[in-house]
Amino acid sequence: MGAREVLPTGRPVLDHVEITLPGALIGLVAGLFATAVAVMAGLSPVVTLALAAGLGIPLALFGAGYCVLLARGVFQVGAVAPMALYWLVGFPVSRLIDSYAVAWALGDDTVLGEPLLSFLALQAMLSLGFTIGFLWLHERIAPHWLLRVRGHNPVAASLVERYLEHAVHLDRRRGGSRRGAPRAPS
Repeated sequence: MGAREVLPTGRPVLDHVEITLPGALIGLVAGLFATAVAVMAGLSPVVTLALAAGLGIPLALFGAGYCVLLARGVFQVGAVAPMALYWLVGFPVSRLIDSYAVAWALGDDTVLGEPLLSFLALQAMLSLGFTIGFLWLHERIAPHWLLRVRGHNPVAASLVERYLEHAVHLDRRRGGSRRGAPRAPS
């Protein structure tokens, strides 16, 4: 393989980096939502930028980390509970970094207006909502990206196979495909 960097599995690092794009993008978009709220609230550009970077970058890194762990088989496709545990740590840490960034931008020595454990407990509760939203978006964005890059990326090709196996499993659980068959009114 020459000078190419490889992971312990023998796969090139760039193959793994390429599959992180959907998760990183979702994290960045979440940071952009916080930025939009800051702009609507009339916060200064410095604070708005601190919000965008302080929340968007950590969420993007955790989102990218999820993609790598999914590719390495740590997470199953579509599994909510393990992902909820992942974001139970990732979301509060991201919010804490965000709070530090905003305090820095304001030149304030006080980062949190409440005790740290109270802050982390609230963020942990909110993390379940973020988990569901992240998973919903990831399951809609990632397969399209993986299909696009699977021709030159064996990690993506492997993940596409796992998504296809998951789809077949879900189809069987639902009693087979009913495409074209009329649905009974509910």
